[in-house]
This record gives sequence, C-alpha cells and structure tokens, in this order.
Amino acid sequence: MKKIAILGSTGSIGTQTVDILPSVDAEVVALTTNKRINLLEEQARALHPKMVCAFDEDAARDLKIKLADTDIRVLSGMDGLTACAAESGADIVVTAVVGMVGLLPTLAAIDAGKDIALANKETLVCAGELVMRAAREKGVKILPVDSEHSAIFQCAQAAQGNRLAKIILTASGGPFFGKTADEMKNVTREQALAHPNWNMGAKITIDSATMMNKGLELIEAMWLYDMAPEDIEIVVHRESIVHSAVEFDDGAMIAQLGLPDMRLPIQYALTWPARVACKVPRLSLAEAARLTFYAPDYEAFPALGLARRAAAEKGDRGAVLNGANEAAVGLFLAGKIGFTDIAARVAYALDNIPYQKEITLDGVLAADAAARELVLA
Repeated sequence: MKKIAILGSTGSIGTQTVDILPSVDAEVVALTTNKRINLLEEQARALHPKMVCAFDEDAARDLKIKLADTDIRVLSGMDGLTACAAESGADIVVTAVVGMVGLLPTLAAIDAGKDIALANKETLVCAGELVMRAAREKGVKILPVDSEHSAIFQCAQAAQGNRLAKIILTASGGPFFGKTADEMKNVTREQALAHPNWNMGAKITIDSATMMNKGLELIEAMWLYDMAPEDIEIVVHRESIVHSAVEFDDGAMIAQLGLPDMRLPIQYALTWPARVACKVPRLSLAEAARLTFYAPDYEAFPALGLARRAAAEKGDRGAVLNGANEAAVGLFLAGKIGFTDIAARVAYALDNIPYQKEITLDGVLAADAAARELVLA
C-alpha cells in the first residue's frame, strides 16, 4: 500500500486525485489547501490523514477549530506545505498546487526521497535544472500528471532504449482558436474563462486562453525528457483526444489517445508501471470520427513565442516568464488590464530583468520576485 500526500487536494487535480483513490491501493497521509477549509475538512474526515495544511494562516486557524475533535495535525504556511511533502511519511507526493508555491515543497519532498506525481508545471518551468538534478541525485522518480506529459511518458515507454527524436505537444487552442491578433484585443474575462474541453481552475484556464499554458508545458517537457526546445513541436488539436505523441529516428510516431479526463493520467502516475481499472469513460474512435491538427498562430498567441524564447535561453528566464505571467494573469482576472496586456507585460519583464545564466534556488526566487514586482508596478 502506497502512502500518498496530496498538495492542493481541494483544487481541480486534487479533487480528481481523491476521486480515483478507490482504484488505487493507497493510504492518504497528508492533504493541503489554500483557503478551501470546508472541503479540506470533508476530505480529512473521510480519508483520516496524519496531517493537513491550510496555506492561508487565518484559514488554518479556522481549520484547527473544525478538526479539534480529531487527532489530525493542522499546519499552515510554507512550513506546513513542506512538512506535508517531506515529513508526513508519504511514499509519493502529488503536487497539485498551482503556481510558484509548489517549488519549495517539491524540493523538500525530493530531498526526503519521495517520488513526485507532478501536476505543478511551474516547478520545472522555474527551476527545472535544479529539480531534475536533485531527483537524479536522490534516485527519485518524477511521474508526470499533466495529460500531455503523461501521454509523452506513456509513449516513451515504447522506446526500449531508442532516443526520442521529437515530442509533439497537442493543444486544444482554448476558446479563441481562429481569432486574429486584432480580435484578441477585445476579449473579456468571461470569454477567456470559457474553455471548450477542460474544466480547470481560473489561472490555468486563462493560461490556456493565451496558450501560455502550452508554452509552460514546452519548458516542462524540455526538462522532463531532456529535449532541446527546437525538438518539441506544438500542434493545435481541437478535439483533445490525442494527448501528445513522440517521434523516433525512423519517423515512426506513437500517440496516446483518450477522452479529455484528468483522472486517467493522475491514476497512472500513482500506479505506474501497473495499469488498473479506471472509471473514466472509454474512447470510441468511431464516435470521435475525425481528428484535426493545425499549426499554432504565434501572432495571435504571442505567449507561445515568449515561452520558446525562455526555453532557448534557459538560466533564470523560466522563473521570469512564469512570475510575470502569474502576476499579469492575476491583474487580468481582477479586471485591471486587458487580455493582450498579459503577454505584453511578460515580454516587458523578459526584456528588462537582467539575465542570469547560472541558477541557484535563491536566484530563481529572486527572478520570480523581480518579475512580479515589475509587472505589478
């Protein structure tokens, strides 16, 4: 029986992780949230973890009162997150928190020898070199949870020692596929949050609308699979049936297909290398009938080009890109800037924050802070 810690258990990935637990031979030892303490209390009473954490200090105080009749340890803040990741006794840590907040707990879990079921893409975007080096040194497995990276992981198992010549990342295209750069200037918050295929949190949904999400995934794939960014192709696939593909030196291409449901990649990360019954709906190719693929429009979606730039430059550029994007998306969701201002502010940060080639954890955190400060100024 595996012991599992779920960081971000009340979010989209976290709740779906809880949903598939009956299919997984596992004991949950830690759960975390930011402020959704009512749901976390419900999960804690059902799953009986050793410890829980509310990142928000006020929420943690309320949660401690709610769980006072239990023996569950209630923690708070970054110290609480890292304790749930590293000190809960977990064998594998599901990192389902959104944003830069996932970096320190992931590094703490790796240092403690825990395998990582990685759903927090920002961890590798900001500090991929540091994280992958630490994982190698500790003999820790990084098992991808994102549907695209899980697809690549599954396809790569057919390699049998042969190298991957190319990765093909598929993108839904979000709600604005086919719109021109001029048309994007009038996009509203409500339109940007209306994703055609996936049910995700607000931040990730906006990233999908700008296609920054796919740019972040490109950087993540670069580190996960040790690939040059120019060997990672992005294609728009509106149906979200082909979750990604790989190509070998002989030109053979292998893809992973399935209906758009995150429960399958989550479960596979927890049961790998075994495949067990999963309660997701089954794909019928006859009903799917038609699968389409398009080249992305880099003019209408400039975030893709910014991500490619950060991937090529490496160093601290991933941290700058991600920090600036998180801050700009927050401003957009608050109604303070327009949709196209998101990419414009990220570009400004990349242009104006001095480049650091050699990165350290302190350097990554400093680059992130500088990018946010510049965007919010």
